[in-house]
Amino acid sequence: MDSVLMQEMLRDMLLARAFEERAAEEYAQGNIAGFLHLYPGEEAVGVGVIRATEPADYIVSTYREHVHALVRGIPAGAVMAELFGKKGGCSGGMGGSMHLFDRERRFMGGYAIVGETFPVATGIAYAIAMRELPEAVICFFGDGAVNQGTFHESLNMAALWRLPVLFVCENNHYQIGTEIHRHSAVTEVYKRACGYRIPAKKINGMDVLAVYQATRDALAQIRAGNGPQLLECETYRFRGHSMADAGNYRPRVELQAFEKTEDPVKIATAEALLPYPSSEQIIAAGSDNIERLASYLDRAGHITPGALEAMRQEVKQIVDAAVRFAHESPEPSMEDAEAALECNRHGEVLL
Repeated sequence: MDSVLMQEMLRDMLLARAFEERAAEEYAQGNIAGFLHLYPGEEAVGVGVIRATEPADYIVSTYREHVHALVRGIPAGAVMAELFGKKGGCSGGMGGSMHLFDRERRFMGGYAIVGETFPVATGIAYAIAMRELPEAVICFFGDGAVNQGTFHESLNMAALWRLPVLFVCENNHYQIGTEIHRHSAVTEVYKRACGYRIPAKKINGMDVLAVYQATRDALAQIRAGNGPQLLECETYRFRGHSMADAGNYRPRVELQAFEKTEDPVKIATAEALLPYPSSEQIIAAGSDNIERLASYLDRAGHITPGALEAMRQEVKQIVDAAVRFAHESPEPSMEDAEAALECNRHGEVLL
């Protein structure tokens, strides 16, 4: 991984964190209505996975998809305006937080129904296979979706037809407020894929480099015609399930431990600022960090404190501009709604 890509990924994570925290503020001020599911803590998954894709690949996301959209290249202003329900939003202000969409960037939407991403992604992958195109589909889902029938049906079909789809589980351990061991008999999600002969592995979802490399490897297998792959990215969300959820069901000590030692943004920032460590320093860092720290610094290069501060300021300006754009964007009209309805009608009768 070269220095440019490392800095782009670090910038992605800084923008993701700043955007989501600002969205929380705007929600509290009443500028965003409805549900709002935020991503702080999980940035390494979205950034690592999507940065490993090609522009021709398709992204199918869940209701926690703001960061996925940003990393895919949808302008921050278009995402924020959509959260505001404004006409300048990427879905014309008629989708909202859970339904971001961008056809040109092949961002095929966020889906509010748990488990809905599986059949959508499988259908797109089937179309790709029928046309024999060198493309792939990324299907995001949470640990709470693996008990839905669509999970098993879709994995079975994808494996049977060797479809080009990468299933990515963002396992943050909590299905809304229920910890995974309370809702799943099999808590290691990746092991479920063996029932369909789909290669799968679990990776550290707090390490953007590990996520990036695992995604690159999985997509290489898919493009080689070896069928679907599954990645379980073990991560943690720092906030509740949504803005309506205080997250009181989680032990405070658990949250503090993740924020202090596993925050992916802090990890990426700290490691980028470190000089190349000596062997003694690597050993002192602990066995769990040796390979990651050494590989990260060796491949990614370094970033100066001045460049990092400039990056932080750039991100802040982007988010401020996004909020201004959202405030200034007009509300969608009834004519806009009617036009959206008509473009999806093909002679059927809507009751």
